[in-house]
Amino acid sequence: MSVQRERVKNLSIHRPIIYGNVASVLSPRQREQLAATAPDHTHTWTVAVRGAASPDKEAATSMVGGADDISYFVKRVSFKLHDTYPNPLRHVEKPPFEVTETGWGEFEIQIKITFVSDAGEKPVSFYHHLKLHPWAAAGDPEIPPLEVAVKLGSVHSWQYDEIVFTEPFNTFLDTLMKNPPTPLVKSRRKPIPFHLAHMEGLAASRGGTPEFTQQMEREETERLEDGRRTIMAEEDRWKLKLIEKERELEQLKKLVAERGK
Repeated sequence: MSVQRERVKNLSIHRPIIYGNVASVLSPRQREQLAATAPDHTHTWTVAVRGAASPDKEAATSMVGGADDISYFVKRVSFKLHDTYPNPLRHVEKPPFEVTETGWGEFEIQIKITFVSDAGEKPVSFYHHLKLHPWAAAGDPEIPPLEVAVKLGSVHSWQYDEIVFTEPFNTFLDTLMKNPPTPLVKSRRKPIPFHLAHMEGLAASRGGTPEFTQQMEREETERLEDGRRTIMAEEDRWKLKLIEKERELEQLKKLVAERGK
């Protein structure tokens, strides 16, 4: 007997993800191997979509996110690289949902997530600016020399987001409930914190391996709520202004009508 597939009304459920990249300067051996085909390449990098929680195993301390297998709701992740790369549109059909390449320049990557068929949801897209160079502190050059960048370690640039399924199908909801996400740690276990880069998304500070935490999630929620309140207040201000202008218009219409008599 098959289960009838129908939407569960008045219910939303989300899954936390991160998307972004980690990059590091090529080693002398790597540069030697690329000398014939890509002599101008300076970095190796990996762009990925992962679950937000980081593994707690010592062997995985260098990974940001990825504690959970998200293939129970993600069918495919497509990465659109710069057109100078061979086969710039890369489709990854199974975890880990990531692409590793080498290069010398930063560029924007389009990331498209296609959900499993049982979800009945349209794909969603994000844009990520590939980050190769360390975050510049005040007074630092924007792009440090390679010998300086090597000492600073890997560069991380990750964005936290939540995939929200509104009124999901009952069969898909069962799948989601059977696969709860690993909770984010309450506070960071790793020495390198994230910081807000110009108040536009979360990015890692220079060097080391960062980690998303519940505290950061709360701070991001509060920031979004502050933004929502600001927008609502601005909307109310313009509504009042519109009402005021409509009253002025009515008064002008009356004045014109009286003069025309």
